[in-house]
Amino acid sequence: MLEWERQLKYSLTDSRALAVRFGQAFESIEAVIQRYPMRITPYYLDLISKIGDPVWKQAVPDKAELDDDTGEEDPLQEEKYSPLSNMVHRYPDRVLWLVSEQCSVYCRFCTRKRRVGCRRAGTSPMDDDLLRQGLKYIKGRAEVKDVILSGGDPLLLSDEQLDEILSGLRAIEHVQIIRIGSRTPCVMPLRITTRLVRVLKKYHPLYLNTHFNHPRELTEESRQACVRLADAGIPVGNQSVLLQGVNDNSHVMERLLRGLLSMRVKPYYLYQADPVRGTGHFRTSIDRGLEIISYLRGKISGLAVPSYVIDAPGGAGKIILAPNPVISRQGKSLVLRAYDGRVCRYPA
Repeated sequence: MLEWERQLKYSLTDSRALAVRFGQAFESIEAVIQRYPMRITPYYLDLISKIGDPVWKQAVPDKAELDDDTGEEDPLQEEKYSPLSNMVHRYPDRVLWLVSEQCSVYCRFCTRKRRVGCRRAGTSPMDDDLLRQGLKYIKGRAEVKDVILSGGDPLLLSDEQLDEILSGLRAIEHVQIIRIGSRTPCVMPLRITTRLVRVLKKYHPLYLNTHFNHPRELTEESRQACVRLADAGIPVGNQSVLLQGVNDNSHVMERLLRGLLSMRVKPYYLYQADPVRGTGHFRTSIDRGLEIISYLRGKISGLAVPSYVIDAPGGAGKIILAPNPVISRQGKSLVLRAYDGRVCRYPA
């Protein structure tokens, strides 16, 4: 058994195991687990320093998940744009292929909370039939240039399964770019093995977007995983989610973004948390997100500042939000506010 497979085997999945680790009972979360499963790898569990800290909040169920009825199960209407049960085709030139329904850690704020880790009608793990259907769909649509493998977490598939999927995609002439979305560099970095990287690097141009939310997640193990990918020529980006009580603080976000760059990870997106049912306790105001972006401008390199985006309701796609620097228009000039508050005039 490989070490990353051992991590999965010995992950925490019920409240009793949590009680043993932290020395107190957590029966109240068992009802949450029955609806929204829990899985925490031993590696990620070790990053929790105390009950209720930013890592705990991301991984441990909260009874607030069952009390929240403000959101929707599928606010992005992915299923409306799903020609196959595990394929989302919202944008003309790209598809999102959900090749796994499992994650090494089930994030409590997950956009696909309705299906990831759950056994429900209409969902199933990747098998030969689904693989053939997916490849056939993509091959039949010449407009598709970009394929994003997501889930769940694609890197919970075996190296052999990934090799088969990537090989099938590379055999399709019009597929130019392949992307993988995976949180394993953050929550189970031992998955990024030399053998896995050898498989991935055969299929350039290939990109990987991962998901760090807090500076405590930037460990030496995660750094090694990200550097291994970067050394293989695989650009690594990061997609954070703005989460109340986790990273909705300008100084915390600054430390996170600086740390990511030092690990050769490009901050790509900062997401406003989607209005998913069961996640309302994580949502911040959009104004808070804009305040954080305003703070970052000029404080750190533009290379480290992610695009702040919302995924618009109804499947309208991503919309970038940014602080408005335009104060007014005077004649043929714009009156602008610089990052440090200075006002300047610029010929428009």
